[in-house]
Order: sequence, then C-alpha cells, then structure tokens
Amino acid sequence: MPVSALLLALAAAFLHALWNLLVARAEDIRATTAVALGVGVVAFAPAAAFAGRVEAGAVPWIAASAALELLYFLLLTHAYGTAELSLVYPIARGTAPLVVLAGAAVAGHRPSALETAGVAAVAAGILLVRGLRRGSVRGFAFALAIGVVIAAYTLVDNQGIEHASPLPYLELVLAPVALVAALGVRRTRLWAAFTPSAVAAGLSSFGAYALVLAALQLAAAAPVAAVRETGVVIAVALAAVFLRERVSAARAAGAALVVSGVALLSL
Repeated sequence: MPVSALLLALAAAFLHALWNLLVARAEDIRATTAVALGVGVVAFAPAAAFAGRVEAGAVPWIAASAALELLYFLLLTHAYGTAELSLVYPIARGTAPLVVLAGAAVAGHRPSALETAGVAAVAAGILLVRGLRRGSVRGFAFALAIGVVIAAYTLVDNQGIEHASPLPYLELVLAPVALVAALGVRRTRLWAAFTPSAVAAGLSSFGAYALVLAALQLAAAAPVAAVRETGVVIAVALAAVFLRERVSAARAAGAALVVSGVALLSL
C-alpha cells in the first residue's frame, strides 16, 4: 500500500471519528446532526455537479440508500443521547462487517481462516467494549442496530455505485436526508445549533468520504478499508480526551481488537 494512500485513509479515519465526536458532544444532538448534514450537502454540491455520471439505473438504489441513511442518522442521534461515544462507535463500526459476512455466508460463501479469525476478534472486541457487568443496555442495542443499518446501506451502495459516480451519488443520497432532518427540527433549534462545531462536523463527514475515494485511486479496497477502521481507536481516544469519558483498559483493548478483526476480514 503506497504511503500516500495510507495517509489519506488515516486522515479519513480521523475525520470520521471527529465528526462523530462533534455530534456526540453537542447540546442538541439532533439539531446539530441536521445542520451538519445540510452543511455537507451544500458545501460539496458544486464538486458533485461536475464529478461524473448518474444513470437512471441508480435511482432505485439512491432511494433505498437515502431511506437507510435517514434511519442511520436517527439511530445515531438517539444512541449518542443515551450512551458514550466510546461504547457506540466501536460496536457500530465492528458490527457492520460481521453482518455483511453473515449475509455472504447465507448466500453460500464459505469463510476463510482469516475471516473466521476476524469474526472472533471483532466479537471479543465488542464484548470488551460493552463490558460484562456494566454499560448502557439501550446504547448497546442502538449501536448494534446502527451496525446493521451500516451493513445494509453498504450493500445497497455497492450496487448503486455501478450506475453513478461516487460523489454525485452520495450527494443525491444525502440531499433528501438533510432536507427531512432539517424539517424535523424547529427552526429556532436549527439556528441555535448552527455553530462552528456543527459546520466542522458537516465538512468532516463529507471530507472523510472524499479522502477514502482518493485513497481508493491509489490502493486496493481491502487495505484502505482496514486502515479506515483505525477510526475506532481514534474515536475512543478522542472520547477520553475531549468528552472526559472513563475509558477502561478493557474498553481500549476491545476497540483495538475490533480494528484487528476488521483488518482480518478486509484482507
């Protein structure tokens, strides 16, 4: 993997963890998320308009992905209002590849030894992050649900991207989501949530995706995906430093196990 691709993937992981931190620390999480979505859609619209094609065959996939993305953001805002970032983020990110692999297994795929080891590592990591005796049951349930939704829209987008260029596809998926999110929050709350942190969250979320696309132009998808999952460890570190969450050694080790497991699944 070229060093340039590695740095781009690491930067994408950092930005993804950063926008989750900015949303999780907000006083009004739902309004902040709505503002961030709107900022991202507006900021990247000019680039998306000239970034490639969108065929008619992409429309059903765009509609399905938009519905799943809306569900994702609804679950995410509830999760961060219920549980800690250091709990929700690693479990949600770790569950998604497990669900994708399970779907492939049902379809007839036989997991390799590396994939089996990856599943075991992710499962063990999730248990450590959750904790055996303490933690938010609701937060844990929300995180699992988020992971399932991530897996679902990943599979949908994998098909949709065959009929459209990535950036305009993402723009068309998230534009209606941003509109619905904004309409679901009172205008006074939106204005109050329009802060530098919300703007940074919106730019970071789209920026993370753009950096991943750039990395994929320089390296294969598997190592890029594996490096991107270092965002799990970054998110836990950011939660400890900026949110003053009490991240135990077990939770930190669990986050590292999740990253290792996803890396094995990717490879």
